[in-house]
Amino acid sequence: MPDPQGRVTLWGIESFLAVAEEGAISAAARRLGVSPSAISQQITGLEAALGSPLLDRSARPMVLTPGGQMFRRHAQTILNAEAEARADLAMADLSGLTTLRLGMIEDFDAEVTPALLTALAQDLRGCRFLLETGASHRLLDQLEARALDVIVAADQGTEGGEEGWREVHPILSEPFVAVTPQGKGIEGLPLIQYTARHLMGRQIAAHLARQNLRPAHRFELDSYSAILAMVAQGEGWTILTPLALHHAARFRPAVSVAPLPFAPLDRSLSLSARAGVLRDIPAQVAVRLRGLVNEQVLKPALQDWPWMTGSLRLL
Repeated sequence: MPDPQGRVTLWGIESFLAVAEEGAISAAARRLGVSPSAISQQITGLEAALGSPLLDRSARPMVLTPGGQMFRRHAQTILNAEAEARADLAMADLSGLTTLRLGMIEDFDAEVTPALLTALAQDLRGCRFLLETGASHRLLDQLEARALDVIVAADQGTEGGEEGWREVHPILSEPFVAVTPQGKGIEGLPLIQYTARHLMGRQIAAHLARQNLRPAHRFELDSYSAILAMVAQGEGWTILTPLALHHAARFRPAVSVAPLPFAPLDRSLSLSARAGVLRDIPAQVAVRLRGLVNEQVLKPALQDWPWMTGSLRLL
């Protein structure tokens, strides 16, 4: 008979399934990151609670008893139900939200932001959305001032200090690249700079200074489309990121893209929220955002420029 004091636990079930799939307690322990004795104790407790042996320990590799084979089907169903319950609880957290003030970096305007809002609208049926689009440093200021709930922006790197007041969920790392008129290099062309009034422009300017480079330039613009239009017309070359090229995709056929002809530079983008205020919601939005970025930005970019593999990646 089953041990009246025994309990069937999710951890015991997970341990049993790991042993069933790996064929050995030691392999299951490595998979789950615990000691073999911990796995053995869980299996013993589970067998006592069920009143039936589940494993034939004399066989190598270890095999299931008839009772173990029968319980394995139920065990997987139980774990699946537990995962569904976690997902339902997470959605319950979201469903209680009535207003979400979202700040998004302009780089995602073309496709990612509309797709994210559409997806969140399905999750948050009763929620009202307020979207603010702008430069990274402005979005961060608004988050700190409690004017926004969640922002997606470029990380400040050395410009930022200790910021324990916010939680950060990394999304994307991308390289800066050299963009030139189709079929041309940078030789003899002036640099069309991205404005130093924005964080990205300051990052580029600082990197050029570290390389002791002072390329000739006449234009400093704050519009990806304007910069790429001028590059496409042969007016100069520029330093931008794959996201910038995605944002102004219509100019991509008229330009060439290559790694920087000097030391590499990259940047990262993250989702931030005030720590502890929205519970699990920022993490859930970050997961959905990574999926959209992967499909809409990374895959097309890596197909066009496979040399970016490793430097253009999800975080």
